[in-house]
Amino acid sequence: MFAVLGITGQVGGAVARALLDSGESVRAVVRSEGKGRPWAELGCNVAIADMDDADAVERALQGVQGAFVMLPSNFDPEDGFPDTIRTVDALCRALEAARLEKIVCLSTIGAQADETNLLSKFQYVEARMGALPSAVTFLRAAWFMENATRDIKLAAETGVIASYLQPLDRRVPMVSTEDVGQVAAEILSRESWAGSRIVELESSNRVSPDEIASTLSKLLGRSVRAKAVPRETWEARFRAQGAANPQLRIRMLDGFNEGWIEFEHGPAGSRKSSITLEAAFERMVKRLTGHQPL
Repeated sequence: MFAVLGITGQVGGAVARALLDSGESVRAVVRSEGKGRPWAELGCNVAIADMDDADAVERALQGVQGAFVMLPSNFDPEDGFPDTIRTVDALCRALEAARLEKIVCLSTIGAQADETNLLSKFQYVEARMGALPSAVTFLRAAWFMENATRDIKLAAETGVIASYLQPLDRRVPMVSTEDVGQVAAEILSRESWAGSRIVELESSNRVSPDEIASTLSKLLGRSVRAKAVPRETWEARFRAQGAANPQLRIRMLDGFNEGWIEFEHGPAGSRKSSITLEAAFERMVKRLTGHQPL
């Protein structure tokens, strides 16, 4: 049996579905009975635990061979990432006690970058979890294709998508959350390794904002263009959205645009996934608009 922490998110859900599809038993670790009910209906064993509660997580991990772990998203953390440190420390106390055979932890492209940015928290994650007695794989995933969900809605309504990734013809490493889930499940259920290691994952082709717009034009049956959001407006925009500390997010975007957020071993060192941008967007267009893509 494999435990999935973060199963209610896109990636965690994809991991669980891939494990179930391959015939594995899954324990869904959730914060409430209500969140676990849909997974119980799919055949998962359900355990209730908050990730900050080391004792509850330890109990939830009893009797499992391995676990997939991903941290809650936080796009507006405090400097120094105190929330991440608290959660990871509690989680590691539980994992140390549970003595699992293997763990897959979702990390990110650019986790090793020297410049402080929104993704820098994963340096602490990898250092702390890499010291666990279990075999640990840090799955460093590229920019999620599903980040374009809001863009699809805007494209359908206005024919324009606002892009923080720029210049608009710059290709960025991306990957579908479904592919991330599939690879994580395969690592957990089929691979053996010792100690900690890094696996970097992206789609077979890198993608530019202009290519996102052209793909949406094809799927929506209307003209769609990408429009760069001027960098000097970013802080005000993010603060208007409620961000108290937008600089970490801004520096992350700078990292993609300037090229210093990249895989540690470059494009040649990453695993290549199979889902294309068009295939990922077809699913999103159908879900968001209720119509079959053209």
